[in-house]
Amino acid sequence: MKITEVCYPCLGRLVRQAAELATEDPDLRARVIEEGMKLLQREFSPEKTSIAVAMPLHRMVKAITGNRDPYLRMKEAEVAMARQLDLLRDFGRREGLKSDIMQAVRGNTIDFFRDAEEVRRDLMLPVEFAIDDTGKLEAKLEGARRVLYLADNAGEVLFDLRLVRTLGDHAAVTYVVKESPIQNDITRSDLDYFGLAGELSRVITTGTDTPGVEMDKASSEFCSEFEAADLVLAKGMGYWETLSELPPTGKVFHLLKAKCLPVANSLGVELDSYVVFLR
Repeated sequence: MKITEVCYPCLGRLVRQAAELATEDPDLRARVIEEGMKLLQREFSPEKTSIAVAMPLHRMVKAITGNRDPYLRMKEAEVAMARQLDLLRDFGRREGLKSDIMQAVRGNTIDFFRDAEEVRRDLMLPVEFAIDDTGKLEAKLEGARRVLYLADNAGEVLFDLRLVRTLGDHAAVTYVVKESPIQNDITRSDLDYFGLAGELSRVITTGTDTPGVEMDKASSEFCSEFEAADLVLAKGMGYWETLSELPPTGKVFHLLKAKCLPVANSLGVELDSYVVFLR
């Protein structure tokens, strides 16, 4: 999915947010914002995805401030909020694949641009799918041996666990996280930090520090696993924005909430719609 003009102010907001999270020094923040807006102007192109534009912006923030994980406090708050919902309590419940998918995709309500209390309220609302390919997922799962589960934000991991376990009843599941910090995405070290690594049988990384994944920058391990997988479940808008640039394979299920108009329009759904979409 290529970038649109609507994305420009959103990416400018991203620069300001990352600067505020990365340092409390007002002079350094001002420098980061100034340099970031110049970089945004240079990088912005309708030939790129928004992810390709955001990546150098985040790297610039880290380089200037010396803060390798500006979003750590946000990740801590997200995981704490998810834990307050006591999701581990029903980790072993068996309510069916559809119920597990609904819980997993509900976690995609978490968004670093939204107020935490607003997110908390939305997490309690029912999930209704604008696109629902759950039946196709269930059918493909019957013959699957290897499943990749591409994780998104730190707070979503607890929402994923029931679905990961259900998938594991049918096939070997590999949970995929980011190699190093980027936005509020979960990393391998985050899983250890938050005490969640033991809940997952196998974990690899994309080998990159990008939201979603750009395959030409991903590790050879990830690319091999992606090719060999019978099914890929991709959580969040970042994976839609990047993987939708590839030819459809008929094995990638996108699980997300369309939280911005460009993504909603590209999927042909209303803003804030939930989607389980096979591509």
